[in-house]
Amino acid sequence: MTTCYDASFAAILGKTPVDCLLVGDSLAMVVYGERTTIPATVAQMAAHARAVRAGAQKKFLVADMPFLSVRAGLADTVKAAGELVRAGADAVKIEGISGNETAVRHLVESGIPVMGHLGLMPQFYHAMGGWKVQGREDNGANRILADARAFQEAGAFALVLECVPEPLAAKIAGELEIPVIGIGAGRFVDGQVLVLHDLLGLSRRDSTFARRYLDGAALVTEAVSRYCSDVDSLAFPSEKETFAS
Repeated sequence: MTTCYDASFAAILGKTPVDCLLVGDSLAMVVYGERTTIPATVAQMAAHARAVRAGAQKKFLVADMPFLSVRAGLADTVKAAGELVRAGADAVKIEGISGNETAVRHLVESGIPVMGHLGLMPQFYHAMGGWKVQGREDNGANRILADARAFQEAGAFALVLECVPEPLAAKIAGELEIPVIGIGAGRFVDGQVLVLHDLLGLSRRDSTFARRYLDGAALVTEAVSRYCSDVDSLAFPSEKETFAS
């Protein structure tokens, strides 16, 4: 599973073996340069979901329910989730189960599959005191385990665990019947998710749990620099790249 935010990358990912694409609220940071995911809106999420669906029509597509979209009341929750599904999402992802149990059940019963998200929850950036590994202490670990059970009981079809110790992630994955997808959660889960821009080396941030498979920033810099050089030297456009008449 990787994130994806636009049709161009979606078309490329559509030709890869990746199982699932996530239109993450991380787009607030990756695409719009925000410090956290909190500024993402339902309208933004829907617009990017529509773009990704246009580029990758056959991939399973999950879209994040952004900050507070599940907390403004059940009617608003259904409306927001419906907008994301109408834009092309196959499912929505919700951060946290505490207080959201009814919403998750109602969405599932309404035909909208729900993926849960526990551990480090970026929408809780201020409440959690920043980007910190969660579940290192017994109380925190027990709470995450209980919340994982609650997500499953509420009808979630899968769960993302972010930035939790590997033993805790392994315990949760071993107990739950639904797939557990990790990001910074170690090796013993059912799948992994990465932010595409981290994977491709296009991100401005460094992450201890993300592996860079390509130095994309260097490749883009080199390509654009060569283009500028060719324009300056009149090597571009060439005769074959112009129209004679």
